[in-house]
Amino acid sequence: MSGTRRRTALITGGSRGIGFGIAERLAREGYALAINGVRPEVDVEGSLAELRALGAEVAYTPGDVGSDAGRRQILDRTLERFGVPHVLVNNAGVAPKERRDVLEMTPESYERVLGTNLTGPLFLSQLVAREMLRERERDASFAACLVNVSSISATVVSINRGEYCIAKAGLSMVTQLFATRLGPLGIPVYEGRPGVIKTDMTAGVTAKYDQLIENGLCVQPRWGTPDDVGRVVAALARGDFPYSTGQVIMVDGGLVIPRL
Repeated sequence: MSGTRRRTALITGGSRGIGFGIAERLAREGYALAINGVRPEVDVEGSLAELRALGAEVAYTPGDVGSDAGRRQILDRTLERFGVPHVLVNNAGVAPKERRDVLEMTPESYERVLGTNLTGPLFLSQLVAREMLRERERDASFAACLVNVSSISATVVSINRGEYCIAKAGLSMVTQLFATRLGPLGIPVYEGRPGVIKTDMTAGVTAKYDQLIENGLCVQPRWGTPDDVGRVVAALARGDFPYSTGQVIMVDGGLVIPRL
């Protein structure tokens, strides 16, 4: 079955921002797409229509990745429509509702951010990886991979959104854990680590980063785009890096290069 059916990608948070940039790029690569989000389907119809216009078969798989029931619903709907996905892209993420100094960070904000940004991808990866391994047992030609969309915040400190940094640092370890567990079984796991990307999540700090970029924050003096991340994920999904499981691909315009 997997040798003939269209390759499928499940993308969490795939209806806007970085997730949509990834979805667009995979649509151009010929993937069928299971697009996850928490908004009602009517609110994402425009995005789904854009992907279908690129020739992709698209299904919306709503569900909260931060809850057990939500993760099960996301996977069940994907399996029902497409079968086992060849690619899981853990992209869904939230920022703190309020940026607070780490000394003022609340348990409620911490639990909300880590629920979506860390617990969600950890246990969704667990569910999907089990299905991928079962599929490989049925069909040795089934080619699969996992891609976690992290952030430079995994290593770059922002003391006014510590919960976000902690979640992304944890997601990097999730990549290492699953790469080690799944690598011998033929399923590579990667991490894409974006820098300053122009999305709705960064809209509120546009002026700040415009100034920082103008003053040399990045080696390449521009904002990143969702398509920059999408191109990286598409290359990983194609299998262009077959001997690089567990590795981090930076998508930051050289921001984290140490410079004098």
